[in-house]
Amino acid sequence: MNLTKKLAFRLLIILLTTTLFVGCNKTRDYKDSSRATGWSLNSKEGGPQKNSKYKEQETGPGLVFVEGGTFTMGRVQDDPMHDWNNSPNQQHVQSFYMDETEVTNYMYLQYLQWIKEVFPPENENYRKIYEGALPDTLVWRNRLGYNEVMTNNYLRHPAYAEYPVVGVSWIQAVEFSNWRTDRVNELILEKEGITARNARYGLEDGETFSTSTYLNAPTQTYGGNDSLTRGGNRSKSIEKRSKDSTNLYIQRKDGLLMPAYRLPTEAEWEYAAIGLVSVRNFNNYRGRKKYPWDGQYTRSGKRKTQGDQLANFKQGDGDYGGIAGWSDDGADITAEIKSYQPNDFGLYDMSGNVAEWVADVYRPIVDDGFNDFNYYRGNVYTKNAIDENGKVKIVTADSIVYDTLSTGKVIARNLPGEILQVPVDENETYLRTQFSTSDNRDYRDGDKASTRFYQSFGEQEDEVVIDPNKRMYNSPNHKVGTLDESEGGGVDREFDKSSSRTSMINNEVRVYKGGSWKDRDYWLDPAQRRYFPQDMATDYIGFRCAMSRVGSKSTQPKRARH
Repeated sequence: MNLTKKLAFRLLIILLTTTLFVGCNKTRDYKDSSRATGWSLNSKEGGPQKNSKYKEQETGPGLVFVEGGTFTMGRVQDDPMHDWNNSPNQQHVQSFYMDETEVTNYMYLQYLQWIKEVFPPENENYRKIYEGALPDTLVWRNRLGYNEVMTNNYLRHPAYAEYPVVGVSWIQAVEFSNWRTDRVNELILEKEGITARNARYGLEDGETFSTSTYLNAPTQTYGGNDSLTRGGNRSKSIEKRSKDSTNLYIQRKDGLLMPAYRLPTEAEWEYAAIGLVSVRNFNNYRGRKKYPWDGQYTRSGKRKTQGDQLANFKQGDGDYGGIAGWSDDGADITAEIKSYQPNDFGLYDMSGNVAEWVADVYRPIVDDGFNDFNYYRGNVYTKNAIDENGKVKIVTADSIVYDTLSTGKVIARNLPGEILQVPVDENETYLRTQFSTSDNRDYRDGDKASTRFYQSFGEQEDEVVIDPNKRMYNSPNHKVGTLDESEGGGVDREFDKSSSRTSMINNEVRVYKGGSWKDRDYWLDPAQRRYFPQDMATDYIGFRCAMSRVGSKSTQPKRARH
């Protein structure tokens, strides 16, 4: 063997030895297999399945992303009354999404049209559903003012289509948010080829899509019409591949369906309104920002728009828009959405135009001593109702639960096609440290540490005799019910005639934020807070929706300041 062959042979031996050594010491790559068991992921034969294509949550229709963080919540400027109504406290909110603008008349009319088509009011079983969703257009009436043009036209006339909806109670705003969730997810499934094309049209009365029903009892979606629920092209291909009936439907683990649209919490709304984007690079969250825009004045200081009003609000007695001409703010009642510049988060009219409902039950003090993360007062925990066969109970036309509000208005608390909800019980609360009851609206308020007299708001009158002198808040207690057919039917209204009531606060009053077209600039500060009964409406309160962010806090990688 010559020298060249010997060298080549030695190099081959070294190469094989090195390869074997590296191979023996190489850590196995678990990219395509389970880090728990080593089993292959997404194998055709079965085993663990994972959505490896999921990147991050998409932004839902009408929403903008708001990156969460720490801020000073509470009134920090212009507090001449010193009434301890939301004193400054430091809070942290998770990232979330919020509507770019207030919900408009046209958006709400789409909701009403859907109800009329799916639950026709001429059907006696459904008549009260539509009536309960209608905004109160009479909120425009004034005993010493002529406002009939708004009473008759504001909701439905196309001239006001892109104006914020008003006359909507907190309860109606919540129901709109639930409806919006279902319609968005219904369209997602159709576009992905899971459900039949145009399944949402031409349905039988009461056949609806509910996100909760689809996730928990998919075979009962669309009234149990599986030709609609699994009528898409992609659904048929899934059926051919799937060996398990549970994989025939989209599940939460697939990451396809959106989280729920809902009302923002007070902390979220205030954080979004302040718009800390311009100051957070310097960790300046100490409450030095008075308005959603930069600066301490309500008029623009920019040369191009100098002197223009930055929001729609009442400027003084008898001055709802200013002197006609260049100095006018462009509105005498509400203004069309996007009439003014957005704040740093890209949100319009976070002060002025209409005040907005938020999710929270009102209390004078925010209890930051107990919680400073995603603060919210109003949790009422429920669970799916289960029948005797161990299956979830779906609401039908015969089992709709109606409720008579304090105003005498009758509303549907649930709709056919939805899963019946019941309060959580001892099975969920036993020995838990973080909650012990279903209704937590009263938690740490009105208890024995707060007053020597105590009786919970949550106790029912048929169980105990409520002594109004032993309630934390001595609010009016009106009794409204329905009369029997033998008594002629209708609504029985019994007013609270006591003259010793000292408060309007109870568990049915909700916070609303932001100034409106009817308010002075004092109320434009995002930290200002007021409350109103959740089943009543006004001509100056509207709302916008929010959605929780799942997954990462930010949509962008962290960047260095310099």
